[in-house]
Amino acid sequence: MTRWWAGILGVLAASAATAQDRTRIEVYSTLEIENLNDFKKTFEAENPDVEIQWNRDSTGVVTARILAEQGQQRGDAIWGLAVTSMLLLDRRGLLEPYAPRNLAAIKPAFRDPAVPPAWVGMEAWVAAVCFNTIEARKLSLPKPQSWFELLDPRFKGKLTMPHPASSGTGYFHVSAWIQMFGEAKAWEFMDKLHENIAVYEHSGTRPCRQAASGEFPVGISYELAAASARQKGAPIEGLMMKEGGGWDMDAAAILRGTKKPEAARRLMDFAASRRANELYASFVSQVAIAGISSNIPDYPAGVAASMIGNDFAWASENRARILAEWTRRYEGKAARK
Repeated sequence: MTRWWAGILGVLAASAATAQDRTRIEVYSTLEIENLNDFKKTFEAENPDVEIQWNRDSTGVVTARILAEQGQQRGDAIWGLAVTSMLLLDRRGLLEPYAPRNLAAIKPAFRDPAVPPAWVGMEAWVAAVCFNTIEARKLSLPKPQSWFELLDPRFKGKLTMPHPASSGTGYFHVSAWIQMFGEAKAWEFMDKLHENIAVYEHSGTRPCRQAASGEFPVGISYELAAASARQKGAPIEGLMMKEGGGWDMDAAAILRGTKKPEAARRLMDFAASRRANELYASFVSQVAIAGISSNIPDYPAGVAASMIGNDFAWASENRARILAEWTRRYEGKAARK
């Protein structure tokens, strides 16, 4: 009996020592919980001495939190934040440049051009309109092919879209309209669109979920949300507008000031690896490494062709100015937080 208890105690002591030996890193992300679970499981299987602790929220909240912690960073790394936010953090000196081992395989458009890069892209998501075909038929709403068709009075109170200060999706819609139409025409367009908007939601996905449930028949969102809703049986069609649309990409980076730099570099090595990009391709179409196929059920057609030549640097540099003007004009219809 004594030997048996001694053996049990020895195993427990060894397990406790192993747990204590693991390096825990705090990682900021805006990705969906189910995706983060897969990332954590796969990364920790390859790095059993490192444990990820997620700090997850929307794009605007995560960006604001990191900015507020400037000089007293609580986190160690970022794995899944809009590149427009990454550019802002980089300008503030909050990212630690690092070249992951697999950097040469990353598409040029999916990485910071600096050497070494401050951030490395992962995957992109693209503007789409989530259109509930059943509700639209009931309400005699036409299927839009152009952004300007959403200005039709028949859509009054029938549209929702993400709040650009809270959601990276919301911001890329606004910045893309300005890039596509020019400042004056874009604000004129948004003024008229605002008349038809029921509410600005603090999530890029929620407008599509609202369309899927029939709460509102049309949600301005992104293509993956449309595919997800359709996979779950919702009568949603993901529509690409003929003018094209905005897009953003998630990126990974090391936070300057991390007290666990070696573990953070290993995270970056994995985030830029082929294995990680295969994980990304399980839920997105456009990933950072060429030649990785993605077969997403019910994925809308014409997505790649609809992606505008997005000027991420301009969008990041003008973010505060654009959001201030947007808030002045449209904040009255923002959803309660």
